[in-house]
Amino acid sequence: MRFTKCTQIFVISCAIAGLSNATKVVAQENASELALLRGAAESGDTTAQFTLANRYYRGLGVRQDYEKALALYEKAADQGLAAAENRLGMMYELGLGVPQSYGRAMTFYRKAAVQGNALAQFNLGMLYESGKGGRLDYSQALDWFSKAAEQAEPNAEEEVGYFHQRGFLGARDYEKAREWYKRAAEHGCANAQNQLGYMAQLGLGMEQDYVQALDWYYKAAAQGNPNAQENIGYLYQHGLGVETDYAQAQTWYYKAAGQGNSNAENQLGYMNQYGMGIPPDFAQALAWYRMAADQGNKTAIENLKALSERLQGTDAELWQAANAESKQAAEAQAARRVRIAKLQLEIVALELDARQEESLAEQVSGPINGLGTIGAAKLRKEADKYRAEAGRLRAELAGLDVLAASAGVQ
Repeated sequence: MRFTKCTQIFVISCAIAGLSNATKVVAQENASELALLRGAAESGDTTAQFTLANRYYRGLGVRQDYEKALALYEKAADQGLAAAENRLGMMYELGLGVPQSYGRAMTFYRKAAVQGNALAQFNLGMLYESGKGGRLDYSQALDWFSKAAEQAEPNAEEEVGYFHQRGFLGARDYEKAREWYKRAAEHGCANAQNQLGYMAQLGLGMEQDYVQALDWYYKAAAQGNPNAQENIGYLYQHGLGVETDYAQAQTWYYKAAGQGNSNAENQLGYMNQYGMGIPPDFAQALAWYRMAADQGNKTAIENLKALSERLQGTDAELWQAANAESKQAAEAQAARRVRIAKLQLEIVALELDARQEESLAEQVSGPINGLGTIGAAKLRKEADKYRAEAGRLRAELAGLDVLAASAGVQ
C-alpha cells in the first residue's frame, strides 16, 4: 500500500494522538495507584506504608524524599514489619536522610533478623564481619549468614562459602566452600560463580582446571562481575586454558577497568607499556597505572613510579607530554567509573526492592494479621516496576561498558 502525503500526515497525527492518549492513561493509572497506596497507608496498612515509602526512597513515580520515606518506614516498623525495619537499618548504615549510625543500623537489622528476614540477617552479618557496628565478630557474622543462607539468600550462601575458604573460624575447608559457592551460584550469585572459577584456576582443594575456571568466569562476567572479567582477561593474556590472545585480554580488561577494577587497570597499563598486541603507548600506560594507583593498587603504584622515573631520565619532553595526557585520560575514565558504580548500586537495590515486594505479596496471600488491604497482585506489580527500572539502568550500564571497551581511556 502506498500513502499519499495527506494520508501520511493523517496517520502520523493519529499515531501522535494515540501516544498522547496512552501517556494520559499511564499517568492516570499511576495517580490512581498512588492514591490507593496513600489511602491504605493512612489507614495503617503496613504493606502500603512500606510500598509507598519505597516509592519515595527511590523517587519512582514521585519526587525522591528520604524524609517522607523514613516516616513511612517508621510507621510500618512500629507495627513490626521486618522489611521496614531492615530498610531503616540500611538508611542508618548509609546515612540516607538520617545521620549515619552503625549502631542504629545494627539495632534495626537485629529487630528484622530475629523475625527471620533473610536480607536483615545478611546485613547484620556484614556489620559483624566488617566490624562497622563497633564489634568485629566472625562467629556472630557466620551465624547470621548461615541463618540467611538457610533461606536461600544467595549473598549469604556466598559468604558462608567464603568463610570456609578463608578459614576465618578454623581450618580452611575447600570442599564446604565449593558446596556453598555452588548453592549461591545456582541462585545467580555472580561473586560465587567467580569464586568457583578462582578455586578451579588455582586448584584449591581440587585438580587445577582452567577450562572449568573459564566456564565459571564467563557465567559471572555475563552478569557484569568485574573480577570475573579481569580474570578472563588474565587467562587470555597468559594463555591459560586458551590460546594466548592479547585482543581478547584487552577487551575483558577494558570491561573490568570500566567498572573500577584496579588489577585490570594495571594490566592495561602493562600491556600498553610493553606493546602486547598493540604499539607501545607510554601516555596510555601512565594513565592506566595512575587510575589503579589512585585506588591504592600497590603493583600499579610501583609501575607508575618506575615508568615515570624512566621517562623523566631519558626524555623529559616526552615525559611532560605523556604525563599531561595521562592525567586527562585518568580523569575522564574516573568520571565514567563513578557513574558505572552508581548504576550498579541502583540496579542491585532495585532488585532487592522487587524481592521484598514479592515476599510481602506471599505474606499477604497467607493468613497474616494486619497485611493485605492493597492485595498481593498490586505488590507484585510494584515488584515489576522495580525490575523494569533495573532493566532500564542495565541498558544504560551496557552502553557505558561498550564505551569503555571501544574507546579505552580516550
